Amino acid sequence: LVADVGDPEGLRAAVDRAAEALGGITILFNNAGTGNQSALHEWDPAEWDRLVRINLTGVYLGFRAAVPHIKAAGGGSIVSTASISGTRPAAGEAPYAAAKAGVAALTATAALEYGPDIRVNAVSPGMIRTALTEPWFEFLPHEIERFHRSTPLGRIGEPEDIADVVVFLCSDAARFITGQNLVVDGGLTLHGSGVDGLYEQLFGPDRRRRGT
Repeated sequence: LVADVGDPEGLRAAVDRAAEALGGITILFNNAGTGNQSALHEWDPAEWDRLVRINLTGVYLGFRAAVPHIKAAGGGSIVSTASISGTRPAAGEAPYAAAKAGVAALTATAALEYGPDIRVNAVSPGMIRTALTEPWFEFLPHEIERFHRSTPLGRIGEPEDIADVVVFLCSDAARFITGQNLVVDGGLTLHGSGVDGLYEQLFGPDRRRRGT
């Protein structure tokens, strides 16, 4: 099944088809996301709206489509992907950071609304090696070593590091956990956002100071 998470009816139709094919739904993982970089005042409104639609509105629409099925099944678990950018943002990522902060707030609100039958949590990844982050390292290969040095566990995260936590949160082992935003970053945020300095390297060393 393929669906645009920003398309309310298209997403609902896809979830309905999945529920029919699987005989019901008890788990939802809201994981679609994307990002970009720009000075705050230079964001094109259409691009701003696109990023918020995918990263935040898409999570709401996932709830809208899946919660009726999860309720009908007697309960379950919902996990959404937030980000360390939602709590420790870096310059140049305003719509992404704002949207991810919204995911954490939405998670807490949903946990209050849907307990005790549905547990709702979020996971906030740090720097993970994905298709979204690879261009950074291709453009700035020396940043890989800097992230290794800045992370107490000494490496960049892999997709499996996040997937394993999501599986845990959806399992009975997490049966008394709800409303939480679990940071999975190898300790990166102990030293700040982890992406300090990238803005200047991507856009020029004087741009933030000049505000241009």
